Amino acid sequence: MEIQELKVKAAQIRMDLLTIIHRAKTGHTGGSLSNTDILTALYYEIMNVDPANPKWDDRDRFIASKGHSVESLWCILADRGFFPKEELETYSQFGTRLIGHPNNKVPGIEMNTGALGHGLPISVGMALAAKRDDRPYRVFCLMGDGEQAEGSNWEAAMAGSHYKLDNLIGIIDRNRLQISGATEEVMGLEPLEEKWTAFGWNVVSINGNNMEELLKAFRSAPEVAGKPTLIMANTTKGKGVSFAENVPAWHHHVPNDKELELALTELKATIEELTQKGQVH
Repeated sequence: MEIQELKVKAAQIRMDLLTIIHRAKTGHTGGSLSNTDILTALYYEIMNVDPANPKWDDRDRFIASKGHSVESLWCILADRGFFPKEELETYSQFGTRLIGHPNNKVPGIEMNTGALGHGLPISVGMALAAKRDDRPYRVFCLMGDGEQAEGSNWEAAMAGSHYKLDNLIGIIDRNRLQISGATEEVMGLEPLEEKWTAFGWNVVSINGNNMEELLKAFRSAPEVAGKPTLIMANTTKGKGVSFAENVPAWHHHVPNDKELELALTELKATIEELTQKGQVH
């Protein structure tokens, strides 16, 4: 897909995730909005996956360690054809497969995740298996920044470096907010890039809501052979909805009818602006 098409797609996914959260009256809105550009780049341009054959041996693996922000992932998997889009209407309803965290009963989901700090250790194991089995697939792991307070991440970081897993790409959704406030007030993380560098990773810092920068970073990984890559994706929590951006309360906020209407209107205007540039047909 062209850059402008990916930007339009991200706006459409934001509309979808807001709609399912509003319908279900539950969801992690702010973090799903912040990670939508990351997931759009991965699933529409970067990762080798096949919705018709989701268990293909050589597929790239994606692990959503920040599993609570699953709504953007559900919407993308449905849009890609991993399951019928109509199933999104069941999100968080009784008996649904589409629960509030990734569920491996759904095609396209590798592991049940959401217990913070577990995704990267799982990803290290998958990447190590690929190396030992001489398989070409890569492993992408999306973490939250609040999640960096979990010690299991740092054990996994040491292992990823020790085993020279250059088929492993970690991504931190660095929106600087978590459920209880600013990350630096809850548990200071800085200097975060230097910490990952010290653990032996090749660190690339980008604007995680900029599609051009995302694609460049993903396409160039690994920049250093024999090292895992950590992409520090600096994002805005609530991205795409002006009144939700950088507002801590939107971590778990469900938009009411008026807020949904305003948010969808903003996103439709974004799509129209992108389309009118004449680069999307």
